[in-house]
Amino acid sequence: MSTPNPRIDLAGDSPAESYRRIRSRTVALCEPLSPEDMTVQSMPDASPAKWHLAHVTWFFERFVLQPHQAGYAVFDTAYDHLFNSYYFTVGQMYRRPRRGLISRPGVERILAYRAHVDRAVAPLLERADDTIRFLVTLGLHHEQQHQELLLTDLKHLLAQNPQWPAYAAAPGPAAGHPAEAAPPTWHGYPGGVTEIGAEPGGDRFVYDNETPRHRVWLDAFEIADRPVANAEFRQFIGDGGYRRSEWWLADGWSRVQDEQWQRPLYWQDDLQHHFTLAGLQPLDPAAPVCHLSYYEADAYARWAAEQVPGARLPTETEWELAARDLPLQGHFADSGVLDPRPAAGAGLRQMYGDVWEWTSSPYAPYPGFQPLAGSLGEYNGKFMCSQLVLRGGSCATPAGHVRPTYRNFFYPHQRWQFSGLRLARTPR
Repeated sequence: MSTPNPRIDLAGDSPAESYRRIRSRTVALCEPLSPEDMTVQSMPDASPAKWHLAHVTWFFERFVLQPHQAGYAVFDTAYDHLFNSYYFTVGQMYRRPRRGLISRPGVERILAYRAHVDRAVAPLLERADDTIRFLVTLGLHHEQQHQELLLTDLKHLLAQNPQWPAYAAAPGPAAGHPAEAAPPTWHGYPGGVTEIGAEPGGDRFVYDNETPRHRVWLDAFEIADRPVANAEFRQFIGDGGYRRSEWWLADGWSRVQDEQWQRPLYWQDDLQHHFTLAGLQPLDPAAPVCHLSYYEADAYARWAAEQVPGARLPTETEWELAARDLPLQGHFADSGVLDPRPAAGAGLRQMYGDVWEWTSSPYAPYPGFQPLAGSLGEYNGKFMCSQLVLRGGSCATPAGHVRPTYRNFFYPHQRWQFSGLRLARTPR
């Protein structure tokens, strides 16, 4: 296996600065929460905020400190069971659907756990070799993933409360953004052989599932300049989108029937309001539609093909080719506006930030893929079955966390993430 890249390249900070900044950001995300907010689990796919705080700390303790810090004193041996997520090679874990039942340790004890681990990591960073630098970098990117999960899980939790409580203040109107989404324009790309993916050991950190770089044949394609907007998805609903089976995959249609889907998650019955982390808010017709499952995104694309011949979801290769030369800029969580914003400007927009974009590509290993050695090989590789790839990041993703080769993945029925879609089409 190629040697992993040891560079800590998060916003150009030193290793110690990156560690402090990202670790403190996770705690800051929890400051508006009560201990009760941080303990409850609203569904099996979500985790309590308190568990996220502890799990990312356990990651550093288990994979950085225990193997590499001589004489390190484990904070609490029970945490190896309570806060392990899915690493069977290091032991059994407490069942995910029951994480909300872990009322103890309390929040203060978990914050003390974080401080204990942070104190032990600090001297390691001062003398870090390539292995430790890589492990810390991986741990920080892992923590950024959990910062996003903390927000999405919290949103699902607060949405169960009939009082529509807000996590953050409602943002003001987006200056300079359109009140209505203009019809999409299409950007074309010729067919031929292209390369996607990344090489391990390159000039920046990548996960193993982004490797290796490899050649792919593409037919000519076009991709829309922006994601699908709320107003457009509202048209799909008005045309019987959740009542007409002809646009749905069989498993998706079964899900619609079994769970009585009638609109995107968090949309209200009037199709004019939706629940956000700022509470119940008017639905912006020009903003990207989000909280869609793959099934809903695919059904919309099939419906859209009746108006735009050849319309479909892009493959992840098409998406990466279109995005690779764009600046890594967008509407991310650092803005404090934890909801998608309308597209502004011209050209190919919002490839990064606002909403994760479903692709039609299965989450599968690239040719020649080699997972990380040891327990860290469980991080990505073992999930390469029955899931679909999303690209680009969202308004809940930390800035600087994504890149053109970044592969996110979820099961096709899941929709509590900030997931939307952008159309592609095959030229006629």
